[in-house]
Amino acid sequence: MASSVIILSLQNILSQKLNAQISSIRFIPVGGGSINETYKIIINENLFFFCKINSAKKFPSLFIKEKNGLELIAKQKIIRTPEIIICTEIDNYQILILEWIEQGLKTKIFWENFGEQLAMLHHVSSSDGDRQTKFGLHEDNYMGALHQSNTFSDNWIDFFIHQRLEPQIKLASDNNLLSKQFIFHFENLYKALPGIFSKEKSSFLHGDLWSGNFLAAKKNQAVLIDPAVYFGHRSIDLAMTTLFGGFDRVFYESYNYHSPLSENYTLQWEICNLYPLLIHLNLFGSSYLHDIVSIIRKY
Repeated sequence: MASSVIILSLQNILSQKLNAQISSIRFIPVGGGSINETYKIIINENLFFFCKINSAKKFPSLFIKEKNGLELIAKQKIIRTPEIIICTEIDNYQILILEWIEQGLKTKIFWENFGEQLAMLHHVSSSDGDRQTKFGLHEDNYMGALHQSNTFSDNWIDFFIHQRLEPQIKLASDNNLLSKQFIFHFENLYKALPGIFSKEKSSFLHGDLWSGNFLAAKKNQAVLIDPAVYFGHRSIDLAMTTLFGGFDRVFYESYNYHSPLSENYTLQWEICNLYPLLIHLNLFGSSYLHDIVSIIRKY
């Protein structure tokens, strides 16, 4: 539970931020992920906010990177994100307070809107002065609780191999979660990638788009949360939507209408899901190994 020091400090900060006297403040624990303490803050019984708390030392700048990602998505003016109220550190804890989003229904119109908005977000690209599309981001961030390297590359395949797969493969190998036999299969996979991913411009990605990282707000609005943003291949986001379910068929139909999928999109999605599966292998252990092996054994 949030300490009295944190509660008192946040009460003072929120009072200044809201320009209002706070007569009461309550922290109600809510679900919100596996690595953070998460709360609904109730102020004066009529103001509501979402709060995350974590160690400032264990995951340095975790919430700063999340804030930056939310701001980058919001800057595109395409799809909604929660308003950022406070991002700060108190007593060796990092704290992120966001707008509280009241839940709506996941209607057919909601899924149509969400598919269209994601397609429009993916139309946003990154380029240098010579109009060369770039893959990466100006800063590193996190994917879950793991560091995510975003060093820019001129092509997707190099970026995917060196900035996505190889760091996770090395971590899994170092922790005896992945044998050298399977590393050989990955090397075969790398040779096949040019035939799987045709050249296309980079897309602005949410980066961790599973069913737990969006909200259905009222008025059929999708709200993106917990981003791991960068400029990459759009199949990364789309693949991730299939990994744990929760996305309606209408969502994919709407996306495809506004941004037609590649003929081999199912193969691209399967390959792209190796990255989040490796992340889960490194975070949660060998229960994710079977899915990884079933993909790479084809190569």
